[in-house]
Amino acid sequence: MSISTSSSSSSSKSWIVHSLLVGAAMAVAAGAYLRRGNRFRSRVVGIIPARYASSRFEGKPLVEILGKPMIQRTWERANLATMLDHVVVATDDEKIATCCRGFGADVIMTSESCRNGTERCNEALQKLKKKYDVVVNIQGDEPLIEPEIIDGIVKALQAAPDAVFSTAVTSLAPEDAFDPNRVKCVVDNSGYAIYFSRGLIPYNKSGKVNPKFPYLLHLGIQSFDTKFLKIYPELPPTPLQLEEDLEQLKVLENGYKMKVIKVDHNAHGVDTPEDVEKIERYMRERNLS
Repeated sequence: MSISTSSSSSSSKSWIVHSLLVGAAMAVAAGAYLRRGNRFRSRVVGIIPARYASSRFEGKPLVEILGKPMIQRTWERANLATMLDHVVVATDDEKIATCCRGFGADVIMTSESCRNGTERCNEALQKLKKKYDVVVNIQGDEPLIEPEIIDGIVKALQAAPDAVFSTAVTSLAPEDAFDPNRVKCVVDNSGYAIYFSRGLIPYNKSGKVNPKFPYLLHLGIQSFDTKFLKIYPELPPTPLQLEEDLEQLKVLENGYKMKVIKVDHNAHGVDTPEDVEKIERYMRERNLS
């Protein structure tokens, strides 16, 4: 079904106005917090969304990496972060829930209808008894995520009241340049995200990787202001989001700002069964238990 240009334009303008109002309100709130001597966005929860069904790798959260389920390794790393007041796993699968409770994690059961990790985080947030200012969406398929990165994106969001979202990038390895599972990112001079893509960005006329250009790899971990996270599911899907299948593009297309920090991190995401062998070899070589 086609959508008229005027209707689409009106919808876009309304969301842009809405984002500006939200941004202004957050800036005022930040000032109020600082005047009272408190930290802005001080209460922080880490949520690890995990689902069993996956077209690329079914049961991925439960795959063992050197004797431990991957979800457990992620949870243990997250608990080392100093900026998190609490860490929970959000899942729609009883097998994952049982596994997580077995190693001591708090679990929030969420519906199967969640379309992505962000929506799962939002549902889990509504079910938590305590109130939080920031939610960190911790990807369960980065079992070697460094707690310093979690702390870094929280601090970045606390320091940027005009942003509703923060995330981390690192240097892109040349061999990952054209891998659609490795999401690339470009940022502006002030450290705000411009675009994310499964393709190589920027893309030059030669069509080849430029060894001198500092391409950036998105690590997937991200934090949200909880006020925005409640709005996020109400935002209609956007063309770029649907084309790239990247949920963060819906944030940018609707006019919201996203703060990005650059970190030095050897990314070891698990997207396919073959990645498990790679990460185990990496851990053995460095005596990582």
